[in-house]
Amino acid sequence: MAKNTRPSFLTRSKSYQIRNFRMIRIPEGPFTMGLSDEQVLFLLRSEDWAEEWQEWYDNDLFMVEQPQHIVYVPEFYIAQYPVTNADYFAFVWRTGYRMPRTWNGFYYPDGTDDHPVTGVSRHDVLAYIEWLNQETGMKYRLPTEAEWEKAARGDMDARIYPWGDEFGLWRCNTKEGGKLSTTPVGSYSPSGDSPYGVADMVGNVWEWTSSLFRPYPYSATDGREIPNDSEKYVVRGGSWYYSRKLARCTVREGVIATYTSPALGFRLALSP
Repeated sequence: MAKNTRPSFLTRSKSYQIRNFRMIRIPEGPFTMGLSDEQVLFLLRSEDWAEEWQEWYDNDLFMVEQPQHIVYVPEFYIAQYPVTNADYFAFVWRTGYRMPRTWNGFYYPDGTDDHPVTGVSRHDVLAYIEWLNQETGMKYRLPTEAEWEKAARGDMDARIYPWGDEFGLWRCNTKEGGKLSTTPVGSYSPSGDSPYGVADMVGNVWEWTSSLFRPYPYSATDGREIPNDSEKYVVRGGSWYYSRKLARCTVREGVIATYTSPALGFRLALSP
C-alpha cells in the first residue's frame, strides 16, 4: 500500500502558526485545454449516467468547455493541496478577520484541521493571500484557470480526469463516495493525483481561480485576467457535494465574487 502523503498539522493549541506550503513546479510550455467533441461522445458511451449526459449534450451544456485548443503557459508553481482550515485559522487568529460561514462560532469543526477551508468568498481569499504574503515575504496568488487545468491534466495528453480517462470512485471525493462532507487533503493520494503530483484537483472542493468566466478560446491577454467584480469568476474541480460529472479536468463554472459555499475553497499559486 502506498504511503499516505498527507501533510502533518499542528495541534489545536498551536494552529495559529503559519505552515510552509509545498509548491509543485509546473514547467512552461503548451498543453491541450478544454473538451473535444470526441471526448464528449466518449463520455456519452462510457458513463452509466448516459441519459443525463445526453441531456447535457442536447442542450449544449458542454459548450462552455469548448472548443478544445492549445494554450501556452509560462512556468509557475501550484500548491500540492488546497488551503486548509488550520492554514486559514492562522490568518483569522492574527488579524481578527471574520470567520468562514462554515465554521462553528470562532473555530472550525473538531477534527477538520487538515480539511480544505470552505465558505470563503473571493474577497476573503484575496485578503488571506495579501496577509500571507506580508507575513512570509512571498508573492502567492490564485492560479489562472489555464494554470489550474494544466496542473490537473498535464501536458502529455488531454485526459478527462487527472489520472486518465476512466472515472475511479476511490480516486476523489464526490457525491458517489457518500462522504457527505470534505475530506482531509491528500486522502486520495497518490491514486487521484495529477501527472505532476498535485492532489485533490477534482472532487473535495471547488477552487477559486483568478480568471473571469468568459468563452473559449482562453487567452491571458484578452482581459479575462483583469479583475472585474461585475462579472463572474471561474471555479474548478467539482466537489464532495456534486456528482462525478463535474469532477473532470475541463469543467468550469462561474460564480460572483461574493459567493460562498461549503463546497468551495482555494489553493495557492506562485510565479518563479
